[in-house]
Amino acid sequence: MKLVQFAAILGIVAAGGASLGVAHAQSAIVRVDGSSTVYPITEAVAEDFQKTRRNAVRVTVGISGTGGGFKKFCRGDIDVADASRPILRKEMDACRENGVSYYELPIAYDALTVIVNPHNTFASTLTVADLRKIWEPAAQGRITNWNQVNPAFPDMPLKLYGAGADSGTFDYFTEAVVGKAKASRGDYTASEDDNVLVQGVARDKGGLGYFGFSYYLENQKKLKAVAIDGGKGSVLPSHQTVEDGTYVPLSRPVFIYVSAKSLDKPEVKEFVAFYLKHASKLVREVKYVALPGKVYDANVERLARKKVGTVFGGEEAVGLRIEDLVRREARL
Repeated sequence: MKLVQFAAILGIVAAGGASLGVAHAQSAIVRVDGSSTVYPITEAVAEDFQKTRRNAVRVTVGISGTGGGFKKFCRGDIDVADASRPILRKEMDACRENGVSYYELPIAYDALTVIVNPHNTFASTLTVADLRKIWEPAAQGRITNWNQVNPAFPDMPLKLYGAGADSGTFDYFTEAVVGKAKASRGDYTASEDDNVLVQGVARDKGGLGYFGFSYYLENQKKLKAVAIDGGKGSVLPSHQTVEDGTYVPLSRPVFIYVSAKSLDKPEVKEFVAFYLKHASKLVREVKYVALPGKVYDANVERLARKKVGTVFGGEEAVGLRIEDLVRREARL
């Protein structure tokens, strides 16, 4: 089913031509919150959408992290949750307890990027084992110098910057690197705001951190990306290495989750239709990897068929390549 057909089913015009009515338009708000990684995509969509609606609809986009966004979403406080990982079992349970059903819509792929200070000339490549040695809980207070990671590295203090505990990036990174979600040392500078991490590593010669690829691209004059050896040689994050499946295990799908109840509201219907129609273009504009058209079509089909729920069963999507996601979506 094509996007235009979906818009027709919803009784709207996806490009934003339908009227919400004067009285309703004055108070029409679409509330979005969640992942800082997905924020640039949703913010770009929101900006373009609001231009088409000429202030008839206001879209607010918060950054409380994937976990923080799901807490609000499952309480019914927001219409859409930005998520840099699939919904977890405890969040599924919370939504169920509160009567919140939802549509899970993958909208892009991201390359979770490990970064160091540009003056770092020695850590051009790190293995997954190196990252585990740095970030596992047992490293707290013990692995504090670069030469403890690798004897060939210099005697230099290791300063760490990473996602906060409410971040989907934190969940994914710890699962992919340490082997268990949320298993991490705690003695590092943590924030759900990736700009805080950018500034920390940029000013600290011994700094190391991680966040989404688009934030690295925006700040690559201040930072240096590290190639990751997942067992088949060193690979730098890029659109190509995400698309061809060689950047592992730190490639991941990112999502929006839409409340089924909220989708009954005209302003949310319009926003979601606009999002899916323009996602591929805007995802590329903000430097993420767009999904194949068939995935966006599958999203439309899911909404038209009122297919709520998740295809991930409350588990992470570590190691899931784009082609794997396509096959999974095709089974809906």
